[in-house]
Amino acid sequence: MAAPKKSPVKETGQETPKETAKENRQEKASEKAPEQGNGSPNVPEFTREQELSALRDMLLIRRFEEKAGQLYGMGAIGGFCHLYIGQEAIVVGMQMALKKGDQVITGYRDHGHMLATGMEAKGVMAELTGRHAGYSRGKGGSMHMFSKAENFFGGHGIVAAQVSLGTGLAFANHYRGNDFVSLTYFGDGAANQGQVYESFNMAELWKLPVIYIIENNRYAMGTSVTRSSAQTDFSKRGVSFNIPGEQVDGMDVRAVKAAGDMAVAWCRAGKGPFILEMQTYRYRGHSMSDPAKYRTREEVDKVRHDSDPIEQVRNRLLAANMSEQDLKAIDAEVREIVNAAADFAQHAPEPDAAELWTDVYR
Repeated sequence: MAAPKKSPVKETGQETPKETAKENRQEKASEKAPEQGNGSPNVPEFTREQELSALRDMLLIRRFEEKAGQLYGMGAIGGFCHLYIGQEAIVVGMQMALKKGDQVITGYRDHGHMLATGMEAKGVMAELTGRHAGYSRGKGGSMHMFSKAENFFGGHGIVAAQVSLGTGLAFANHYRGNDFVSLTYFGDGAANQGQVYESFNMAELWKLPVIYIIENNRYAMGTSVTRSSAQTDFSKRGVSFNIPGEQVDGMDVRAVKAAGDMAVAWCRAGKGPFILEMQTYRYRGHSMSDPAKYRTREEVDKVRHDSDPIEQVRNRLLAANMSEQDLKAIDAEVREIVNAAADFAQHAPEPDAAELWTDVYR
């Protein structure tokens, strides 16, 4: 048998492309994922105005979700209800990187996304309580709201359904020749769905301006990512499609905004899709019916104490000589908005029976 031929490239002392790629993968795999703690190192500092804006927006989501949880417990909200408490920095930071005309689409943990895009707290809460003043006229509930004015293309109840739709939004932008970007949010559980990878392939093939934002809260519906995912570094999920990805401390709004700026610039430059894995943590269960017995109370308390996105901003503002009284005034203003929304949502009229036949198509 003849001896195998030696590679002429190897004889010159140069590495083959395959060897270079292998070394790059090994080098990247050896890097530690960003640890969750009191903010991320080496991220651009916020101005005072940016800190205050982020604080208010995150507080609005936090207080809204807390109130929604209360109303659900009282029976004023029916059906499913998935709260965003703990993950506020992601959508707030990403919205800070967008411009008017960019689109947002997400799954069923969607109240925070609605509020961050500018949808009114009254309209969102009224939809939760099934009132005609809600964004879907009281017929959609928690998982199905939409706002053309704010370019919010819905929460979606089918796991990962929004990924192909968000890719379609990006295709529309590409087809029309504008420079708008589609932000397509989904969770670590949805990341294992087949349509996600069909979307990845299409997006990279046609260089579509879509940012896939994987909100990795570690537990999907109730199973740890270490037990459900062969590859737990979700930023690498696009490797076989040549889609770049980055892990981000999703508990630090500054890190999220910096990553968002980078990914948005990539898409606007016509380079195709980008994946951002937001490492985050939800404080409540998957939904209001989930007691979350798959994790310990100590684990949740530790994340709250060490990494809470709102407390990080508060601490930075206090360190910058903002008074505790001023911060409490912001919280009080937000609580007033949320309380007014809750009162409105409980007393607004329900849809007329004739509404059953509106917006129904064959």
